[in-house]
Amino acid sequence: MAFAQADGASIYYEALGDGPAVAFAHGAGGNAASWWQQIPVFSQRYRMIVFDHRLYGRSVCAPDNFDRSKFGDDLMAILDAEGIERTAIVCQSMGGWTGLRAALERPDRVSCLILSNTSGGVFTPLVEENIKVARARFASEGFGNVALHGGFIERHPDLAFLYAQISSLNAQLTPEVRAQIAQRDNPVSEMVLAELSVPTLLITSENDVVFPPAAIREVAALMPGAELIELPEAGHSPYFETPEAFNRAVGEFLQRHGE
Repeated sequence: MAFAQADGASIYYEALGDGPAVAFAHGAGGNAASWWQQIPVFSQRYRMIVFDHRLYGRSVCAPDNFDRSKFGDDLMAILDAEGIERTAIVCQSMGGWTGLRAALERPDRVSCLILSNTSGGVFTPLVEENIKVARARFASEGFGNVALHGGFIERHPDLAFLYAQISSLNAQLTPEVRAQIAQRDNPVSEMVLAELSVPTLLITSENDVVFPPAAIREVAALMPGAELIELPEAGHSPYFETPEAFNRAVGEFLQRHGE
């Protein structure tokens, strides 16, 4: 349990286990606690870093200093605080803004990149169309009811409740910040994306309505040498809904590129 100082923010993080470094960047509905089903698995083999993005969870930041373009630098501040030269990065949804920018701006410090259910700030026509639809559903149905597959909610009402409780820990998020998170800001251009040089895996899920498989395939096609895997059953959060399949996909990629 520690804090790293980064451009007007105090970023909460935890470093667990020993081995090659792997940082996990959570989505807009989560925080460091989101990775409770990954920590027991990956901390046995890796130096696992989990953290709260600025203004999320236990991280401290003025609302007017919230900016997703700073996420990559925030992660670098954590690595510097821990004396870590190089890390793999596993990203979920909004966390893709952290990982993709870090990989593009500091490829010397990123061994590999895993983008789960995220475009990472790449906006293809299909990505934009689905984000617009998802925002409308979030407003009318609630984030968890859209992000989690309906079948999962019916089978596991206890876990669906836990998912909502983890999200509720982000008490500092004002309506203005939440609106900013939903904006199409600082997009990654195709020209910049063509310079991506670190090994990259994109994970999508059969029932994700936020970034559906077709949209992620569009994004993957723009990334040189990127691999793509589609997980069955899960909605927008396979790390939570189908953790065994998610952990297996992540683990196999890390064994090839993150060690």
